[in-house]
Amino acid sequence: MGRHTAQAVQARRGHDGKADNTGNAARPAGSARPVRQTRKSQTTRDGEAVARAVDLVKTYGAKDTAVVALDHVNVEFMRGQMTAIMGPSGSGKSTLMHCMAGLDAPTSGKVFVEGLEVSAMGQRQLTKLRREQIGFIFQSFNLVPTLSAEENILLPLQIAGKPIDRAWFDHVVHVVGLEKRLTHRPSQLSGGQQQRVACARALMARPSVIFADEPTGNLDSRSSREVLSFLKTSVHDYGQTIVMVTHDPRAASYADRVLVLADGRIVNDMSHPSYEQILDVFASEGTDDTDGGTAEGEERA
Repeated sequence: MGRHTAQAVQARRGHDGKADNTGNAARPAGSARPVRQTRKSQTTRDGEAVARAVDLVKTYGAKDTAVVALDHVNVEFMRGQMTAIMGPSGSGKSTLMHCMAGLDAPTSGKVFVEGLEVSAMGQRQLTKLRREQIGFIFQSFNLVPTLSAEENILLPLQIAGKPIDRAWFDHVVHVVGLEKRLTHRPSQLSGGQQQRVACARALMARPSVIFADEPTGNLDSRSSREVLSFLKTSVHDYGQTIVMVTHDPRAASYADRVLVLADGRIVNDMSHPSYEQILDVFASEGTDDTDGGTAEGEERA
């Protein structure tokens, strides 16, 4: 999982600079800010909950072998915000995301996306919901190896039979910096480029919410910053709602809100925390099960 949090905290305390309390990370050097479009004002209603869980319980196994992954969780994910979900292994963070996205069924409780009760849907309804309302970004990219970058980006729209907005496609491709890579297959792209293809694919359909599961887990520090900067831009410029599971405090510091889970419960809810503040929370909880973030130019193993 990278460096132990305790080591990262100790290193930080030797630094005399002030913490950044905005939660904002700098854009990659040399990257231009994309032209701001007006889609946010047209498509979002800030202050509303796009997705919410009500008294959510998820138990694996039964009787003596039962493991409670989610213990009566109540949470709302607001429109036009990026929320990071953190916690040690086994805390329930991935289970929460999977239940919210309709990838796993809760034992009890309810899940809503855009007012629709996901937890009461059958498989056909769930498939339609995920196709029309939900976008996904995975750690392993999940690209079709025989398709080009452009074909991968447009594939969900084609499967759903939706018209392709070429102006929006061109803009998204420009923002993620893939104009010269559209004809390349995944094997011809770097890890960072593949994840940018995955990000563009998720954003193309303008879903109500994007669920990102460790989106920087397989990336080096430079590629991670590029992907996270794009996700942040999609939230603040286009009103996209993103829920991201991550072990990395640096990745979480890009978020507007950070939830910390432990033993299936939300134990901390932070607004615009800095990297240092996130480290302090985990240090005070007595756990080092986070990734302290990769050093400049250093690649993950």
